[in-house]
Amino acid sequence: MIGMEILQPTIALMIWTMIIWCWMYATRIPAMQKAPMDTAGLVGSTGASLRAELPEKVNWKADNYNHLHEAPTLFYAVCIVLALIGAGDEANAFLAWIYVGLRIAHSLVQVTANRVMVRFVLFALSSVVLMVLIGRAALLVFA
Repeated sequence: MIGMEILQPTIALMIWTMIIWCWMYATRIPAMQKAPMDTAGLVGSTGASLRAELPEKVNWKADNYNHLHEAPTLFYAVCIVLALIGAGDEANAFLAWIYVGLRIAHSLVQVTANRVMVRFVLFALSSVVLMVLIGRAALLVFA
């Protein structure tokens, strides 16, 4: 179908989000078991109270998982709009792949070394790509 190529990077980012979900729990559950805490007694607590009990390297995965549910929601929406109007191929699909690559790079930095300035640059670059995609969609929808 015409314009549906953009759905590939959209699904790729969804898959990446689930990979981070698995990575988060693969590190968080063992850390919770090692921590001096009563996990059975955690009733109605939030991630903030859990955060203090776990090593930062474990928390980084949860932070990144949360980040993958923030700006990428706009990415998913704009990709669906572009696909629906038949403009999800060529340049728009290429931009979407760039966005996904930058978000994956951002994730890898955050869940491993967590270098804030490197993360910021990757986040800023991905945000610019997202703005371009939104702008291109706006031009087509409002034309």
